[in-house]
Amino acid sequence: QVHVVESGGGLVQAGGSLRLACATSGTFYGINAMGWYRQAPGKQRELVAAITSGGTTNYANSVKGRFTISRDNAKNTVYLQMNSLNAEDTAVYYCNIETTGWTVVAGKRRVTPYWGQGTQVTVSS
Repeated sequence: QVHVVESGGGLVQAGGSLRLACATSGTFYGINAMGWYRQAPGKQRELVAAITSGGTTNYANSVKGRFTISRDNAKNTVYLQMNSLNAEDTAVYYCNIETTGWTVVAGKRRVTPYWGQGTQVTVSS
């Protein structure tokens, strides 16, 4: 069983900063990609940022230059540093973790994605 727990959300004024964290625990062999998504009221969930096991990052155009994703492999934790926040960043932020299992089939380990429960980020203008 795998547990994914986010933290760090809250209320911040426009122009401010927040740092989200997502810790993974449980039984798995390793972690591939780790990512942050967000869902605003009435909108679809969208990718904010992702990072591969090798450290390659990918960002949504709307957050490039303002948000930074990073990971601590020793702690199985992914972070999202959010700077210069604006009202459009208000949403529930979810982390997504791709774990690999211990069993190898045809030379490959099974990849299983897990979602956190979400953390609310509210930016006041």
